[in-house]
Amino acid sequence: MNDDREGWSGFQNAPDDGDSQDSQQALPRHSEARPAQAASKPASDVGKPAPEARLSTAVASQERALDHLESYIDKVVGRLHEEAGDKPAAPAIPASASVAAPSPAPATSAQARPASTQQPSGRPPMAEPSIIPPERSATAQRPPASAPAAAAPSMRSQPAPQATPEEPIAAAKREDAPQARATPAEAPSPTPAAAAASPRPEMRVSEPQGPAKTEMKDTSTPVGKVIDADNGPIKAKEKLPEAKGPNGGDIDSGGGGGGGGGGGGGVFHKRLGPIDFSASLKTGLKVVKRNLLIVMLFTLASNILVLAIPLYLFQISDRVLTSRSVDTLVMLTIVIIGAVILQTIFDAIRRLILMRTAVEVAAQLGAPILSAAARAALNSNGREYQTLGDLQQLRSFLVSGTLLTLLDAPLAPLFVLAVFLVHPHLGFIVITTSLILLVITIINQRSTAAPFSEANTHQSKANLHLDSMSRNSQIINALAMIPEAVRIWGKDTASSLRAQVIAQDRNIAFAATSKATRLLTQVAMLGWGAHLALDGHLSGGMVIAASIIASRALGPIEGAIEGWNQVVQSRAAYGRIASLLQSSPLNFERLNLPRPEGRLDVERLLFVPQGTKRVVLNGITFALAPGDSLAVIGNSGAGKTTLGKMLVGSILPTSGNVRLDLMDLRNWDQRQFGENIGYLPQDVQLFPATIKANIARMRDDATDAEIYQAAQLADVHEMIATLPHGYETFVAADGAPLSGGQKQRIALARAFFGNPRMVVLDEPNSNLDAAGDAALARALQHAKENKITVITITQRPALLQSVDKILLLVNGTVALFGQRQDVLQALAQRGLSIEGGSFGHQIP
Repeated sequence: MNDDREGWSGFQNAPDDGDSQDSQQALPRHSEARPAQAASKPASDVGKPAPEARLSTAVASQERALDHLESYIDKVVGRLHEEAGDKPAAPAIPASASVAAPSPAPATSAQARPASTQQPSGRPPMAEPSIIPPERSATAQRPPASAPAAAAPSMRSQPAPQATPEEPIAAAKREDAPQARATPAEAPSPTPAAAAASPRPEMRVSEPQGPAKTEMKDTSTPVGKVIDADNGPIKAKEKLPEAKGPNGGDIDSGGGGGGGGGGGGGVFHKRLGPIDFSASLKTGLKVVKRNLLIVMLFTLASNILVLAIPLYLFQISDRVLTSRSVDTLVMLTIVIIGAVILQTIFDAIRRLILMRTAVEVAAQLGAPILSAAARAALNSNGREYQTLGDLQQLRSFLVSGTLLTLLDAPLAPLFVLAVFLVHPHLGFIVITTSLILLVITIINQRSTAAPFSEANTHQSKANLHLDSMSRNSQIINALAMIPEAVRIWGKDTASSLRAQVIAQDRNIAFAATSKATRLLTQVAMLGWGAHLALDGHLSGGMVIAASIIASRALGPIEGAIEGWNQVVQSRAAYGRIASLLQSSPLNFERLNLPRPEGRLDVERLLFVPQGTKRVVLNGITFALAPGDSLAVIGNSGAGKTTLGKMLVGSILPTSGNVRLDLMDLRNWDQRQFGENIGYLPQDVQLFPATIKANIARMRDDATDAEIYQAAQLADVHEMIATLPHGYETFVAADGAPLSGGQKQRIALARAFFGNPRMVVLDEPNSNLDAAGDAALARALQHAKENKITVITITQRPALLQSVDKILLLVNGTVALFGQRQDVLQALAQRGLSIEGGSFGHQIP
C-alpha cells in the first residue's frame, strides 16, 4: 500500500497548472456514473488564475501524470477485487435513498485517456470533473470500509461534486475508515465497464444527516373525468383516481379484454333524488296561496272602500240637503271620488296578481304534468294527456270573475254588520236572505254534479277521437271515411252536450231563483225601511244606504251560484292533476347505473291487456349476451310486436321481468335507460322537424358528429345526401316529403343514435326495396361489430342470415329458441315454411 501512496504522490507532485482549462481537459474523462477525480491542491491555490507562462509546462507534464494515474488505477482495481471477493450484488435501491456503493474504477487504462486523445464513437462527451473545496471535504460523510460510498443518482441528471482519488484507498485499507466524500443526494457511481468486470460488493443504505434536495417529478393522481348533466351528474373537479372498466378497459371506451370481452364499463353516476312531482304540485299550491293572501288584503281594502257610495248618499240626504252647504258637498265629493279611484286601483291590482298567478302555475306544473302523463300512458290509451286541458281549466278559473266573487264572499258578514248598525230589522232581513241563498247553492251543487261529470267524460272521449282523426287524416281521406269519423266524434260530443245541457238547465234555474230572492230582498229592505222612516226610526238616506249595502252582502252568494259550473270543473281538474302527479312512478328514486353492456334477460313474461282476459304473452323466457343478435319470428298475432314493446319498456308486463344488465327495466332511471337503447317501431312516426333533429331524438345538445355517426351506422348517409337539403330537410307531421321506406331508414338512424347498447327493430324492412334491404343488412353488421345487442322482429327470411339466434313465437309462447342453424334445421324437419311466413299455430 506504500507503493500506492508513492504513485499517488508522484501524480500529485507532477508540475502542472491545476487551475488552467487545458490542465482540466487533460484529466481523465469517464462516464457520468464514474466518480469524478481531481488533483489534491492546497486551499490557497484553488481559484487562482492560470499564468500563460506555465501552459507549456502543464502540457509537458500531462504524459507523466497519466502514467502515474494508470499505475494507481490498476492497483486500486486489484485492491477492490480483493476486498469484494465473490459477494453477490445488492439489489437496486430507489432513487430517493442514499446508498453506499463501491467506489468506481476504470476497467482499462485506455478508458482513462483524455477526451482529446480517445473518444469512443457514438458516446456523448463526459462530464467535466469538479474539485471539492477543502472546507467541504472536512464535513463530508464517509461510508464504512466494507462498503465504499456511492449515492443513488437523482431524478434529474446533474453534475455531482467529485471526491478525491485518495479517499477510496483509505477506505480500502481500514475497516473503521471514515465515509467517502459524498453528499446525501449526490455521489459517484461505477462505470458500466467496471461493473461488468467484477461482481459488485454488498451495498448498505446509509441514513442521510441532512434533507435531500432531490427534485421529484409530479406523480400526482390524474384528474378524473368530469361528466355533464345529459350522461350523468358528477361535477367534482378534484383529483380522482383513474378508473377502469370491469373488463380492464378504460371507462366509457368499452371493455379491455378478458372477462367476456369488450363492453362498456361506464362511469357510475351520482345517486339523484327523485323527480318529485308532488313537490312541484305543492310548490304550485304555495304560489297560489301566497298570491291569494295578497289578493285578500286588496280585497279587504276594496270592499271597505265600496261603502263609500252608501255613505255618500247618506251624507247628501241627511246633511247636505238639510244644511244646503256647498262646501260640505264639495269636500264629500272629493273624498268619495278619491275612495272610488282607490277602490278601482285595488281591484285592478288583484286582477293583475291573479293573472300572473295563473301564468306561474301553468309554468310550474306544465312540464311535470306532461312528463307524468307520458309515463302513465304506458298503461292506458293516452287519456292522461288530457290532464294538460285540466291545467288550462285551472288557469281560466284563476282569472275568472267567479274566483273574485268567491274572494268577496268572506267579507259578506262585514256588510251584514253594517246593515245591523243601520237598524236590526233590516239586518235580520239580510241574514234570512243569505240563509235562503246558501240553501239554494247546496241544492244546485248536488243536482248538477252528476250531469257535469258525465259531460266531462264524454268530452274526453270525443277529444280522443279527434286526436285519432288528426293522426289518420290521410287514411280517412283516401278511404272516404270522413262521414264515419265525424259520426264517431259527434256521438260522444252529443252525449257531452246533452249532459251539459241538463246540468246547465238546473244551474240556470237555481241562478234565477237566487236572483229573484235577492231582488225581493231589495224590495223588502226599501219597503220596511220606509216604514221605519215613517215611524221616525230612520232617515231616507239611511234606508237607501242600507239597501245598497245589503245588495253588496248578497252579491257574492248569487255570483257563486251562477258560476258554480266553473267551480265544479276546476275542482275536478285539480283532483285529476293531483292524482296524476302524486301517483306517478317517476316520483320514486332510481340509481343511475353504469353504462350497460347489453345483456338481456327475459323471465316468465305474462301480458294480459287491461279490460280483457286474452293472454297475449305467456311464460316468455330467454337470454342474450352482449352483442348477440336475435330474430323474433311467428305468425301475425303471435305477440311479436307486444314483446318488442316490452323489451324497450314501452308497455309493462302483467307479471315477469325484463332485465338489462341484470336490472329490471322498471328500476332503471328512465332518462339513462332511453339513452342506451334504440327502438324502431312497426308504425314509424317522425316529428315535424328536420331530418337532423329527428335522428338526434330532438335533443339540443346533440353534436353533428353524433348525428353523422348514427347515419353511418344505419347506412342512411348516402340516402340523406340525395335529398335537396340533406340533413336540413324538413319533415312534416305526415312524413312528407319522404317515402315510407325513407322514413323507415331515418327512424333506423334514430334508433342507432348515441351508440346504444341494445336495439329493438320491429319489421325494419317492411317498406324497404332491395337497396334498403342491403343497407339494413350492413347496419346489422355494423351493430354486431360495435357489440350492440339487436332484436329484430321480422317475417322475411332475408334478415335471418344476419342474426345469431332465432326465437319462434306461437300463440304468445316460445315454441323454439336457439342458434340460427339449429332453429332453421328444426323448422325444416317439422315442415314449416320460412319463405311464406307460415310458422304454424302449433309445433309438433
